[in-house]
Amino acid sequence: MSILQAPVTRRVAIIGGSRVPFARSDGPYATASNQEMLTVVVDGLVDRYGLQQPGAVGEFVAGAVLKHARDFNLARETVLGSKLAPTTPAYDIQQACGTGLQAVIAAANKIALGQTESAIAGGADTASDAPLGVNDDLRRILLAARRAKSLGGRLKALARVRPGHLVPDIPRNAEPRTGLSMGEHAAVTARAWGVTREAQDVLAATSHQRLAAAYERGFFEDLVVPFRGLDRDQNLRPGSTVEKLAALKPVFGLDAPNPTMTAGNSTPLTDGAAVVLLASEEWAAERGLEPLAYLTAYETAAVDFVAGDPAEDGLLMAPARAVPRMLERAGLGMADFDLVEVHEAFASQVLATLSAWEKAGLAPVDRTRLNVTGSSLATGHPFAATGARIVATLAKLLAEHGGSGRGLISVCAAGGQGVTAVLERA
Repeated sequence: MSILQAPVTRRVAIIGGSRVPFARSDGPYATASNQEMLTVVVDGLVDRYGLQQPGAVGEFVAGAVLKHARDFNLARETVLGSKLAPTTPAYDIQQACGTGLQAVIAAANKIALGQTESAIAGGADTASDAPLGVNDDLRRILLAARRAKSLGGRLKALARVRPGHLVPDIPRNAEPRTGLSMGEHAAVTARAWGVTREAQDVLAATSHQRLAAAYERGFFEDLVVPFRGLDRDQNLRPGSTVEKLAALKPVFGLDAPNPTMTAGNSTPLTDGAAVVLLASEEWAAERGLEPLAYLTAYETAAVDFVAGDPAEDGLLMAPARAVPRMLERAGLGMADFDLVEVHEAFASQVLATLSAWEKAGLAPVDRTRLNVTGSSLATGHPFAATGARIVATLAKLLAEHGGSGRGLISVCAAGGQGVTAVLERA
């Protein structure tokens, strides 16, 4: 009787990243599809690293949260429209705002197990080109007409159509189980954790100021591909200050006293795409490419945001469970990280997460190491693209520091989920 051996895992290298400048919805990218944006960022990697040859990339993994029916095979169609060899396999993945990071993890697992040598992973989303659903009553009438056996039957079914049936179902940023938007859920969490308006505005202003400084020093020159007239993130406000943000009116949590969440300390609806090139060390060495960093640990978690505790189980609080679990498994503490990247869906959510980590026994995060080139409050947040943006940014930051280093990634997601990871450079 043979004994199955555990597979030998390899280190997964992050070689580089590519993204378009993120744009506010209904702006410069209003007519750009997910596929078009993904193709642009994939081609950016192909051109930079010479990946045109068949077999150069083992597979492409990507996804989108807001998808048309035509996007059912988004990743594969992107390959066929890009400079990658048409023989490159591809598949879609989706985990709400965690999609980009989860795509990176899925690709990394195959590289670690020796099933492929290289992969591109990421995602795209356009809030501008969100699909409009047919009114559900109209859909039922049309299906009945299709099933009818005679012309008379079809006409009888269609005669039931009323003007109100022609109104489409507009996509809503709301949780199906609660009917609350992500912002309203975040407002509940902010109250539960006692997050102040001033602390949120400080975090938001810092995000803009740090992103502006990173652009000024040329940090993004090899990460951002100009697109449709933009060469910087459209949401960026270099002159953002706490005083300016303090003048904005609250937009979430208005059903309770002293609401604190405004458009300035919340992420706007955004269009964009981002991808990352991953590979084995052998693949990189053969091509003379120096890895920026290595993906060494990752963890996902979910909370019961419907019936759970408003603080501990808030919609965007799953990283508060995932990170302590991941660090315990890896034998690490918060002091072991040189850099920390927390996706800024809302300033209040970041601050609540930091407090929850401390409550779980982790050391406080040094704010000088948190989101050092800004994050989603300044860049914007195309749902499926954010994870790949963060991975590429953190990997380059670690490489820029030189020597050894370690970075933490935390991404919250709709549905009460969280995706987290550790990058290292040794």
